[in-house]
Amino acid sequence: MTDHAPSWRLEQADCLAALTAIPSAVASLVYLDPPFNTGVRRQGRSGLAFADRFDDIGAWRAFMEPRLRAAHRVLAEDGSLLLHVDWRTSHHARFMLDEIFGADNFVNHLVWSYGLGGSGPRSFARKHDDILLYGRSDAYWFEAPRVPARSARLRGRTKKATDVLDIAALNNMAIERTGWPTQKPLALLDVLVRACCRPNGLVVDPTCGSGTTLVAAVRSGRRALGIDISAEAIAIARGRLEGAAQRVTHPTAAQPRVRRQTAAGQQGLARSA
Repeated sequence: MTDHAPSWRLEQADCLAALTAIPSAVASLVYLDPPFNTGVRRQGRSGLAFADRFDDIGAWRAFMEPRLRAAHRVLAEDGSLLLHVDWRTSHHARFMLDEIFGADNFVNHLVWSYGLGGSGPRSFARKHDDILLYGRSDAYWFEAPRVPARSARLRGRTKKATDVLDIAALNNMAIERTGWPTQKPLALLDVLVRACCRPNGLVVDPTCGSGTTLVAAVRSGRRALGIDISAEAIAIARGRLEGAAQRVTHPTAAQPRVRRQTAAGQQGLARSA
C-alpha cells in the first residue's frame, strides 16, 4: 500500500493478534463491528454461521477491552474509532471507551435506524443499532456528510446529516447479499467512511466479515486493511474487493494481496501507510 493509490489487503487472523502486530499511529479510521452478544447462533444464507454468545457481560467486556486498546494505539492523531454495537452492550462500551480514549474525545453516539427487526409484546420495537464515534485526539479528521433536505423550503437541496442515520437494512433479496449473517449495507459504511476517514487514509476493520467497510473504503479512494478469523469471511471479502478494485482506475494502483497474518507483513503495511 502506498499514499499514491487506493489499495487493500486482507489478513486471516484473530483481530487482537493482528492489531497488536500493526505499529502505532498508522490508521485514519478503525471501524469495529464485533459480536453483539445476542446469545444466539447467527446464520446467513448458504449455511454461514457463528455463535454470537459470551458467558456473561463480564466476558464480553474482557473480550472487548484489549481490542479497543489495540485499536486506540494504531490510530493516528487525526484518526477516529467507530464502534458498532446495540442496546445489549452500548452502555458498557461507552464506559470502556471513555476510559481508553478519554471522555473529552467522545464525538457522537450515532443511531442507525434500519426499520427491519422483530417486536415483542412487552416492549417498543427495537429498530436501531448504536455506533459510537471517538476521536484519537481533538485533531480528528471529519467531513460532515450531506443528505437530501426534506423541508419544502429546502426542496432540492442538501443539509448536514444528523446523528440518526436512516438507512434501510439489507433485506433477504437484496442484490448486495453475500450470505454473511451480520452483513451491513454499503450505503451505511459509505457514509461513515467518507465522513470519518481522510482521503487516501488507511481504514482498518478488525472484524471485517463480508468486507463491506473495505469496499466502501476502496470505492471512495481510501486504503483498507481487513482482518477476520473466518476463512469464509475472507473469501467473500476478497471476491467483493476484487470486483470493487476493477472499478477503481489508477495508473499506479498496487496489487492487492490476501494472506494469513504475520507480524512482518503488518510491519510492512504500516511502513507504507
